[in-house]
Amino acid sequence: MSQVMEVKDLKVYFDIKRGFIDDMLSKEKLQVKAVDGIDLTIGKGEIFSLVGESGSGKTTIGKTILDLIPATQGDIVFLGDSLKHKSKAEKKKFRQKAQMIFQDPYQSLNPKDIILDIVAEPLQVNGLIKNEKEKMQKVVNALEMAGLTPAEDFLYRYPHELSGGQRQRVAIAGAIVLDPEFIVADEPVSMLDVSIRIGILNLMMALRDRKGISYLFITHDLSLAWVISDRIAILYLGKIMEMGRADTIIHECLHPYSQSLISVMPVPAVNKEKERIILHGETPDPIHLPEGCRFHPRCPKVFEKCCREEPELTEVAPGHFAACHRIGERGRSLDEQERYKDNK
Repeated sequence: MSQVMEVKDLKVYFDIKRGFIDDMLSKEKLQVKAVDGIDLTIGKGEIFSLVGESGSGKTTIGKTILDLIPATQGDIVFLGDSLKHKSKAEKKKFRQKAQMIFQDPYQSLNPKDIILDIVAEPLQVNGLIKNEKEKMQKVVNALEMAGLTPAEDFLYRYPHELSGGQRQRVAIAGAIVLDPEFIVADEPVSMLDVSIRIGILNLMMALRDRKGISYLFITHDLSLAWVISDRIAILYLGKIMEMGRADTIIHECLHPYSQSLISVMPVPAVNKEKERIILHGETPDPIHLPEGCRFHPRCPKVFEKCCREEPELTEVAPGHFAACHRIGERGRSLDEQERYKDNK
């Protein structure tokens, strides 16, 4: 599988603004480490999901990859070409091939524009249409590819005249009208009814199969990521806790945070005979992160080393990565390693 997107040691820190008096009294620089050292790759035609709770850094990663938010450190490599130090013109060309579908179709569409102008805007901004006939043809093709048929019934309507599912299809049409190779889909179905979600997800997968589009799929719903993804990365406070093939994460996860998420998944086949793991305590303040593993204040398997040293994301099996001090030889936990030695 050829590589479309590569993220190298990505960090995104936001400075906290304080009052004049606070700045005078304290020289400490306060920052939110929204993304704190992320490495990942996405292949052609692959759906790679980022899963995490609110504040984990999912959306920040997606927007930073598309250069909508500046990176504090790290590099984004698209089709083998680094985006670092690129000119505005070069980044504009990159954005023609990398698009984003936003979470809320009620906010992402301009209520004053008709659907024809909304979908055609990316073409006009990038100077990719020569006349009105070409504009109409490309917009109609994009709408029909997004499942709005016949497209002529939607061209001159306004967003408020459409349902939530139809609005999201318009947003998808606006993303694919430029014929992109990579799309960041930020919670694209979270605002939609369950009955409509399936249609949107099937549409995205059909576009992947037909056009070879690669997706970075952002969601808080692990069960949804399992259904749609080739690979999954689980985030916690700006760090990847575990990453691997979707079935591996669901059935053979090793990190305590992953195990807690999976234990409460509403899927009978997965949860059968499994004890639910309920995490206690609050998520740490992202401004004052704890020393060591940032998950240790809530981890049910914490021990002394977790409070002192931050674990590295290491490959515990082919294609399976985890960041936990309790995971060692061949992906075994410490307890499993002891039993393994005893049996030998």
